Amino acid sequence: MNQFISDKSIGVAISVSAGAAAATDITGATVNLANFEGVAFVVQLGAIVTGAITSLKLQESEDDSVWTDVASSTVAVADDDDNQIKFLDYHRPAKQYVRLFCDRATQNATMTATYLLYGARSAPRTQPTGTEGLAI
Repeated sequence: MNQFISDKSIGVAISVSAGAAAATDITGATVNLANFEGVAFVVQLGAIVTGAITSLKLQESEDDSVWTDVASSTVAVADDDDNQIKFLDYHRPAKQYVRLFCDRATQNATMTATYLLYGARSAPRTQPTGTEGLAI
């Protein structure tokens, strides 16, 4: 039986390591999906100020420089979604490069995000520096 992270078909990447409270947009780190079937973006929300207008969406690119929004990928974040988790799972993306984009307007919204790449086409998959854990 495979274990989630240790089966070598899962990769972990940090997208937004310090999404501090602010009303400015956050462009997440780019992930190269050349070797993967998909990616799940897990966003942990912190404090969100009343009246905040916040949303999450995915963007993709063929060349890691020209980005377009992924259709139907927008997730609204309510101003009372403090300390909740939102996720977007993109299976078999149309383009090689994908990233998370957070549109923050009017008020502060704090968050952090992690990417979980899955379905590696070749193994073994080594995790990036700074990622460690235990599969039991």
